[in-house]
Amino acid sequence: MFVQPLNKTKVSILTTPKLTLEEFLQLPETKPGKEYINGIIIQKPMPKGRHSRLQSKLCNVINNVVESDKIAYAFPELRCTFGGRSIIPDVAVFLWENIVFSDGGEVADDFRIRPNWVIEILSPNQKPNKVIGNILHCLSSGCELGWFIDPDDQSILVFTNGQQPQLLQNTDILPVLAAIDLELTADEIFSWLKMG
Repeated sequence: MFVQPLNKTKVSILTTPKLTLEEFLQLPETKPGKEYINGIIIQKPMPKGRHSRLQSKLCNVINNVVESDKIAYAFPELRCTFGGRSIIPDVAVFLWENIVFSDGGEVADDFRIRPNWVIEILSPNQKPNKVIGNILHCLSSGCELGWFIDPDDQSILVFTNGQQPQLLQNTDILPVLAAIDLELTADEIFSWLKMG
């Protein structure tokens, strides 16, 4: 298909056939990862400093509370395929009984289920509605809790099934899964950015 612009220079618009979800899953993984959303492949942005720091600390803090008692586990950048999408949340928290294990007891490579709790951290130049759309997809598939963290305004938008989103800041205590004994405030999370 060709479009004739005003300056009479021909511009070629190439259309590529859409891949099915199964075809997408056969493609080699990339760094950063690609997500499959509504038949479209979307490249995730490369994490930057604040994003990496928050992601790492969140996983460590959550896992320090839940792993030894086999309550749950927080995975960074884990591909989760369910409900017609294949997404890579910044942090995907699974209750222990939902974690996929091999016959030998090792954690499986492929997770074809939704997380119980999904955490997304907004990166520079990332489109907020695309990220929130992934959280909403998780919730509509049975995920219990979603956090959308914005380091620029130091706020966390919290999503829970059947309730209006809550915008939490400062000393607001953040909700976590009922099985997890953890109390965090927005201030505490954003204090992790100060490492000096």
